[in-house]
Amino acid sequence: MVFKTFLLKYGEIGIKGKNRGQFEDALVTRIRHVLSGVEGEFDVHKEQGRIYADVLGDDDSFDPDEVIAALQKVFGLVGICQVMKVPVADPDQIARDAVRFIAQEYSLTPVEDPEEGSGESVPFEPDAITFKVHTRRANKQYPVNSMDVDAEVGAKLLDSFPGKMKVDVHDPSMMLYIEIREEVFIYSKIIPGPGGMPVGTNGKAQLLLSGGIDSPVAGWMIAKRGVTLDATYFHAPPYTSERAKQKVVDLAKLVAQYSGPIRLHVVNFTDIQLAIYEKCPHDELTIIMRRYMMRIAEHFAKQDGSQALVTGESIGQVASQTIQSLVCTDDAATIPVFRPLIGFDKQDIIDISLKIGTYDTSIQPFEDCCTIFVAKHPVTKPHLDVIQKSEMKLADVIDAMMEEAIQSTETIVIR
Repeated sequence: MVFKTFLLKYGEIGIKGKNRGQFEDALVTRIRHVLSGVEGEFDVHKEQGRIYADVLGDDDSFDPDEVIAALQKVFGLVGICQVMKVPVADPDQIARDAVRFIAQEYSLTPVEDPEEGSGESVPFEPDAITFKVHTRRANKQYPVNSMDVDAEVGAKLLDSFPGKMKVDVHDPSMMLYIEIREEVFIYSKIIPGPGGMPVGTNGKAQLLLSGGIDSPVAGWMIAKRGVTLDATYFHAPPYTSERAKQKVVDLAKLVAQYSGPIRLHVVNFTDIQLAIYEKCPHDELTIIMRRYMMRIAEHFAKQDGSQALVTGESIGQVASQTIQSLVCTDDAATIPVFRPLIGFDKQDIIDISLKIGTYDTSIQPFEDCCTIFVAKHPVTKPHLDVIQKSEMKLADVIDAMMEEAIQSTETIVIR
């Protein structure tokens, strides 16, 4: 038997009160989208605080691991359970169904027609499974309470697998869950989901995406809160290669597995960088460069309907990320700038990048424009009025350069 139902649990959505239905609908839509890329047909529906994905038809060729991997990229889900679904019946039949479930899930052979009460008298094998039964009676019309179902199922398991299973209510190696609803769902594994909120429920933001470790993680974290993403990447040919650009496209694809489609704007930033290098103090290069990046990214944010910018900056990580530097950078933007990594250590960020699968791509040795024009001794405590005065040296050329950069931007839809 192949278990063809996935019970999907959400977390924070459950406290949304009267608006909960809207969040559930957004989550169902996202689940349907990710499962459309998996082999098989699925019926995704919600019912009594749970969402279910049923495999349709008699085809057993679908890959449960592939389904679970896809669902683990759906923000809003906290638990993914492949379940045995059986009709509501009396506790004895539920217990028999639980025996069938354990036999298949743990490759155990039950005793046929076991004598009641015999399980406890058999010596336990060294590798006996310790277990606890937890029944949830969501269907309050069911005439037997949860504790009595627990007892019936536990006794049947002990009798059916003598010496192989042992009750441990404090620290079991296996929890057997039974949910009695319009049908009965039996499962023993809850695979963690990513949590968060369904994408599309909390507005839209523009990510400043580089080829480094930090910005993909920042985008992932903002998307986790239900925010739809688009992105801007600053390219500097011939100083940065097509391989560097492809690296960023690949990073956007990895983030899009969680966030949904991303419009990636690839901006040719070379002329602006060269003008800054030629006309402005070299210790201020990075700050002034970042300010023009913010202005261009804000242009695309407003064009795309985004309400905020997102960056991967963390306080003090590099010279351009001191508080004084961030104040100067923020001054160039007129919409909010979100920095989800602001208090993270580098190792914290690396750990997340490993978890979401962006790390190996981020460390590929293709430099982005931020690393090409770096001052030997960058200012770490810039003053905004000094930076603004330095920018005045660009007044005769910068408007035309920014317009050219915007007009020549390549937009790639990442799915």
